[in-house]
Amino acid sequence: MTQKKLLSMLCIVLAALAVAVFAANKDLLFDAQPETAVDETAQNANKVTKATINNGTTALQTTVPSTLQTTAPKPTLTNPAFRAESITGAPNASADTFTGYAPLPLGDFSVNDPSNSAGLPTTAINHSFGVAKNGQPHQISVDSQKMFDTKGYNAVTYDNKSTEKVLYLTFDCGYENGYTFDVLDTLKEKNVSAAFFCTLDHIKAEPELITRMIKEGHIVGNHSDNHANFSKISREKMAEEIKGCDDYLRQKFGYTSPYFRFPEGAYNESALQLVGSLGYKSVFWSLAYSDWDTSNQKGKDYAFEKVTSRLHPGAIILLHSVSSDNAQALGDIIDYALSQGYVFKPLTQLP
Repeated sequence: MTQKKLLSMLCIVLAALAVAVFAANKDLLFDAQPETAVDETAQNANKVTKATINNGTTALQTTVPSTLQTTAPKPTLTNPAFRAESITGAPNASADTFTGYAPLPLGDFSVNDPSNSAGLPTTAINHSFGVAKNGQPHQISVDSQKMFDTKGYNAVTYDNKSTEKVLYLTFDCGYENGYTFDVLDTLKEKNVSAAFFCTLDHIKAEPELITRMIKEGHIVGNHSDNHANFSKISREKMAEEIKGCDDYLRQKFGYTSPYFRFPEGAYNESALQLVGSLGYKSVFWSLAYSDWDTSNQKGKDYAFEKVTSRLHPGAIILLHSVSSDNAQALGDIIDYALSQGYVFKPLTQLP
């Protein structure tokens, strides 16, 4: 073979090689995105390969670690196995309960996301309501309810949805001081329903009172087992505190209700969410006064003035059943509110 023919064949081979290289890299030369780039990135989440054009010169960037981070799925924050609700067992003469209602099955208080991996705020909040004036809730109550509504917490400090002048009467009961029967007598006379938030100790110590509350159509709300500060305990402990109280009501009274009040009004957003995840509504208040100090009672007129001057539409009224002032003034407070066009409703009618 002559030198000329060898040179000609070499040129043909080089030309063919150039065509092959061009075909394999034309996407890089024209900075086109391969059709499979998105899928390839998804399949290789830890690496990214890309081409760049620098002053008309193609430069292939080597494979480098990706900055893409896989996001862990948010935990399910509701308990699908249990939803708090109002239930009364069927009347049963042979039932071993104080009410004569059949015991209820115990609820499943499993805690989803016990370690709070969702990162819900745990900063302590001490409920404040402000002093309502001139028939209007204080701005503090307005802001609290707005936060509950905006963030989707099942909590209420006042009813900001009803268009009528509605009031909700609630009592906190940690122990008995001899006045709760009088309170119940007044409520029966005035045909007004109330909610009594009771600790487990109080429920155990006063079965006759609790039975009367239930049978006369009042709500016995959950005020926890040991009156714990919910801003300082774990999510699992919160559930245990609520469960202890609920278990006893179910077993010994054939009764349960879906309303919870934080002891001391102390909570955080993680606690709000945990209580709501079990189907409970957290019930705060927008009207109260210093009535719990049994050594500093100031008479029925004082109680009447404090409560009636702070009435506002949608108010959730918090009173303490240990107060002699409240027991004496309650009838007059109810009569005054009715004369001003207010209507008392049970928590079950919250919108």
